[in-house]
Order: sequence, then C-alpha cells, then structure tokens
Amino acid sequence: MKLTTTLTTAAMLALLSTSFSAQAYDADWKRGRVYYRSVCTSCHVALPMGAINPSTKTKADWAAYMQADKHAKGKETVSKYVSKAYRASIKSANKAAEKFAETPDQELIDDIKAFLLKGAKDGDAPASCS
Repeated sequence: MKLTTTLTTAAMLALLSTSFSAQAYDADWKRGRVYYRSVCTSCHVALPMGAINPSTKTKADWAAYMQADKHAKGKETVSKYVSKAYRASIKSANKAAEKFAETPDQELIDDIKAFLLKGAKDGDAPASCS
C-alpha cells in the first residue's frame, strides 16, 4: 500500500513538472536584438547619452537592471517601453514596434533580456548597437 502511494505521488509530480516545463517560454535573443536596436537604440541615439551597447555592462549588471525594471534613473520603467501600449504609440514611426505590436509584453522583455545577456561584456557574443 505504501509503495503504491509513493509511486502514485511520484507519477503525479512527474506529470506536474512536465506540464509546467511545457509552458515555459524559451526567449528569442534574435527578436530581442531587433527590438533593442530598432526601438531602444533609436531613442537613445537622439538623447545626449547616445546608444548603450549591450557590451557596456556584464551579464549580472543587465540581469539586475532588467529585474529592477527602472529606466531613466528610476523615473520610468523598462516595462513601459516594452508594453503593447508603448508599441502602439510609436508603431507608425517604428517598423519593429509595428512588427511586434501583438507580442505579449513578458515575451518581449524576456527576448530583450536574452539579447542583453548574450551581448554583454562577459556574454557569449559581446555586441554593439551597429
């Protein structure tokens, strides 16, 4: 009886973990690169600080930045500039914003983070914004 209960519990846990892993989103760093270069960089170039290359920070720096969700020295949030509302507001002037207009916010945030981590100073492929 105890063996049957243990096996049943193990089977249930295996099914549960399979269900959760099937729902996990696998970030697309290439899509993140397109958005970052087309939306983020285009805006930063117009500002006095200029473009911010992913290779200017380490993976830990980018992970902390994305986790904190603070932009413009804490005056704004990163998620604001990735939101569907923001993309809708600039889509007439920005093809990437238009292309990703219906992409879920969290997926796009994950994509950008994947690009930043890959292109970080200590990432797999340190990247510039050119």
